[in-house]
Amino acid sequence: MSTIADYASLLVDAGEYSGRNDVAHLFPRFVGLAELKLNRFLRVAEMEVVAPVTVTNGAGTLPTDFLEAREVKNTNGLPIRAVSLQQLTESYLGRAGIPTGYAIVGSTINVRPVGDGDLTITYYGKIPPLTPANPANWLLEKAPDAYLFALVEEIAIWERDAGKVGAALELKMQALSGLKIGDERSRWGNAQVVVGGPTP
Repeated sequence: MSTIADYASLLVDAGEYSGRNDVAHLFPRFVGLAELKLNRFLRVAEMEVVAPVTVTNGAGTLPTDFLEAREVKNTNGLPIRAVSLQQLTESYLGRAGIPTGYAIVGSTINVRPVGDGDLTITYYGKIPPLTPANPANWLLEKAPDAYLFALVEEIAIWERDAGKVGAALELKMQALSGLKIGDERSRWGNAQVVVGGPTP
């Protein structure tokens, strides 16, 4: 069980660590800002989501929690490659068929050749936001220290205390570094090195 079990516990601990027990009314704002920064920086296995995206006339709406694509497969289950929007437009010139390339523009995925159907997208999704109604998520369970110091940092920024900001930021980055190292070990710890090219 996590040392910080839920949203309420996190609020209490963040207040204690920051020395500010008078900011409960601002806590939702601090949590939102902390999660915004964490979503920009963090890419670990727990964030990976697989979802279908329906494409009509070569365009489909990405999931609302989409951050970054890892793999996109067409209706035949074959991976298609990411290309620049300009290359996507110039290479296919409005041809129809089974998509082989894609480009992301805002919250839309554009595929070419133009086609209809479902893509299968593996992507990094946003950290599920902590709220009183959703008091826990995978990050709080796995790295409560990262959440804690991210919030202490936001409180220090609000206080305009540069010294406290720097100290909290350093502790947050240490926590996130440990999380990323653990993620890499779980993914690649038993991987074998394969050397390309001809062998002697």
